[in-house]
Amino acid sequence: MALLLLGTFSVTAQEGGIVPLPIKAEKDTLIAPLIPNPLTQNQAKNDSLQADTVPKQPSVLLDKIKYKAKDYVKLSQKDQKIYLYNEAEIYYQDTELKAGIIVMDYVKNEVYAGRIKDSLGNYTQLPYFKQGDNEVKPDSIRFNFDTEKALIFNSRTEQQAGLGQLGSDAMKVYAQTTKKENDSVYFMSEAKITTSNDTINPDYYIRVRKAKFVPKKKVIAGFSNLYIADVPTPIALPFAYFPLTVGRTAGLMMPTFGNDPNRGYFLQNGGYYLPFSDYADLTVTGDFYTNGSYGFRTATVYTKRYKYRGNINFRYENLVTSQRGFDDYSNQKIWNFQMSHSQDTKASPNSQFSANVNLGSSSYYQNSLNQVNLPLTQNNTLSSSISYSKTFPNYPSVNMSLTASHSQNTSASARENPDLKNIQMTLPTFQASMERIFPFAKREGIKKGAIQNINFQYDVNARNQLTTNDEDFLTAAMFDEAKIGARHRLPISTNFKVAKFFSVSMGGSYEDVWTLETYRQRYELGTNGEVGEVVRDTIPGFDRYNKYNLSASVGTTLYGTFNFGEEKKIQAIRHVMRPSLSYGYAPSFDQFYDEYLNNDTGEVVQYSRFEGTLNGAPSLGKSNSLSFSLANTLEAKVTDKDSTATEAKKVSILNNFNISTGYNFESDSLKLSPLRVNGGTNILNNKMSINFSAGLDPYAIDNNGRRVDKFNIDNGGSLFRLTQANINIGYSIDSETFGKKKEDSEDDEEEPGAYDYVAQSGGRDDDLFGRSDNYNNELPEDRYGERDEDEDIENPPYATKIPWNFRLAYSASYLNSARQNEFSSHSLMFSGDIELSPRWKVGGSSGYDFKNKGFTLTQLRFERDLKSFRMNFNWTPFGTYTRWYFFIGIKSSILSDLKWENRSQR
Repeated sequence: MALLLLGTFSVTAQEGGIVPLPIKAEKDTLIAPLIPNPLTQNQAKNDSLQADTVPKQPSVLLDKIKYKAKDYVKLSQKDQKIYLYNEAEIYYQDTELKAGIIVMDYVKNEVYAGRIKDSLGNYTQLPYFKQGDNEVKPDSIRFNFDTEKALIFNSRTEQQAGLGQLGSDAMKVYAQTTKKENDSVYFMSEAKITTSNDTINPDYYIRVRKAKFVPKKKVIAGFSNLYIADVPTPIALPFAYFPLTVGRTAGLMMPTFGNDPNRGYFLQNGGYYLPFSDYADLTVTGDFYTNGSYGFRTATVYTKRYKYRGNINFRYENLVTSQRGFDDYSNQKIWNFQMSHSQDTKASPNSQFSANVNLGSSSYYQNSLNQVNLPLTQNNTLSSSISYSKTFPNYPSVNMSLTASHSQNTSASARENPDLKNIQMTLPTFQASMERIFPFAKREGIKKGAIQNINFQYDVNARNQLTTNDEDFLTAAMFDEAKIGARHRLPISTNFKVAKFFSVSMGGSYEDVWTLETYRQRYELGTNGEVGEVVRDTIPGFDRYNKYNLSASVGTTLYGTFNFGEEKKIQAIRHVMRPSLSYGYAPSFDQFYDEYLNNDTGEVVQYSRFEGTLNGAPSLGKSNSLSFSLANTLEAKVTDKDSTATEAKKVSILNNFNISTGYNFESDSLKLSPLRVNGGTNILNNKMSINFSAGLDPYAIDNNGRRVDKFNIDNGGSLFRLTQANINIGYSIDSETFGKKKEDSEDDEEEPGAYDYVAQSGGRDDDLFGRSDNYNNELPEDRYGERDEDEDIENPPYATKIPWNFRLAYSASYLNSARQNEFSSHSLMFSGDIELSPRWKVGGSSGYDFKNKGFTLTQLRFERDLKSFRMNFNWTPFGTYTRWYFFIGIKSSILSDLKWENRSQR
């Protein structure tokens, strides 16, 4: 007898099997009775007879089994089974099963799930099995609630491995037959392991004949080999181990093999990764060359949420050229140290510690065998800063900081001249400042008038400054020429309005300068008829001097608008001018100057014992000068092209245009200062930026190129003489520039991502100097964005639109201060990319130096997205850094060792 009901049922465990509970039908007209199962009745009688002799066994099922289906639920007393059809679901404790059809044997406590066919004869509603955190998507499955064993056919499962997220960085396991032994062990036959999203027809997979699968831990397999597009490759192993540990795990990093014509065979980037805590890890990699060259690198990344984050990197290379005994033999040791540390402001609002360090050998980036990041080879400066600051918030608040800084010139001239002092350091710099105090006004409220606006501050700056070179760097010799000094400053100022439209400010500053050594100069006569020389003696000990100055300025703002009418395309032009007139005075501090007699010439020479100290000497002559500046902005009001716009559109014509000059009343000649002009604007819908500057001198020069006290116009020339000029133009467009504008959306805002270490390049954020090729155990940057591998984009409508981008930078500097009439620098650089198809991308960057008549750093790039793989080829065809690099490998970091790369060596 079979009973067919529509609705949702619940079952409970009883001795002898699963008995459905009575549940009302949907219309509340019928009540499903208990199944008249004679087996359960006989079993109950037997239990009553054996109650005194055989103890009752506890029920295997520990919870209710809930089930439902969309079309029908059929209970068959004859078969002792329950049939669920169309969107069938069963829930038991942490086990969840969904399928097109489910058959449950409530005597054996066993369930079967499979697919169903739709109206077109296609299989749909594949089973979905979840137990705990483990998910399986098979074609069919048999599962026993008592033993929790299962037999799974054509199963598909995803396992997160390493630091990857589920998706493109997760391991997909497909097996024809899988036997679930318990919660943690599965046995598989004819399995495919891949990271491709398509587990039915993946573009690559590792075929495993037999394997033991422990979810979230490992896969132990027998004979395995790599298949690409269902074609077997000779890449095979007699047995294999695939770690699936969730989170970070220690492990070896496979090296890259190759041959260098100058250094022999090599292994590069082999090493070990060790996460030694939840907050930090360590990566150690190294290189070895058969001619004796070697290198190693350590990288540590640490982070603690809401506290701090940072990294520490150290790189060392021992470079051997040629063979010992040959004339061209050399042995060079280069190194580089990088550190970055940042503190969350919420961790300690009143104190902050930060570090940004990049120091080492000046030739590291240019000569490193492993560092092939082209933009860094064009970087001529290494800089570092480590600072700690503390704020005392009580009024008046005081802010103190302690900073160690470093600046290193790595240009070719600095590297080739060992005597050049190309490294400057401060160890350390101490700064303290007190907030502005208004002694004649209340702390709250508006301050009016000159008296209430009187304010003063105090700050101190003390430094220990070192200047050295690469040879003495990090040795005791670097402290031989250390300079120590401090400067205390007390500025006082006030401001007020005059005639409503003029802003006036007045003030002065007092400085007290300290030093721990001074210098005494004397003239020493020569011997044997030789000319004498000036001898400079160092006098250790504390010394000081003080100085002060006074200043005043007045300024206003002028507005001018030219209206052309609302019916015109250009409705109005607005001109804003901000003129400012400033006066400064400082007396002569000749009390800090001494004299010596040049016995050879009879000349009395004045000097200060503070000359050559950290903060220099006070001025000898009186300063009495007037300066003038004029700032301009120009913008237009134009009719908006959008007919629905209710207001005119504002367009900037000149972002800024500034003019400044000065007049020195105390100078006996050349009283006028050169006229300085600078400005900038954006045109072509802000796609092009233009910045310029120039120097105009009103005075003439003599035949030797020296300025003379005669106006250039009186010397037969123009009113001003152009002495220098500079222009910089940047232009950036892409395929979207000429398309329809996309509406701004808040969803398009970039959210802050996880912490990633970026090497301090100190360079540009564009690719005008080339793009990085540094794949040291890392995958290339995915420049294709987020894209579904299964997306059909092989033949898109690219005939009418090909995505592209283009960047241009033009720079020119003109010099004519002494009739040079030449360009000191003149270059044009450009870069761009074209996406020929959604998976093909080509690009390049280059430029031309018009002064040196040669091409700048040139790079050509070819990129191919092969779904699960990525292929890159970068080529620098000529120049100092001629090289090429080829890479093809799996995108996923889980199988990142499955790659092939080859590169040229300099």
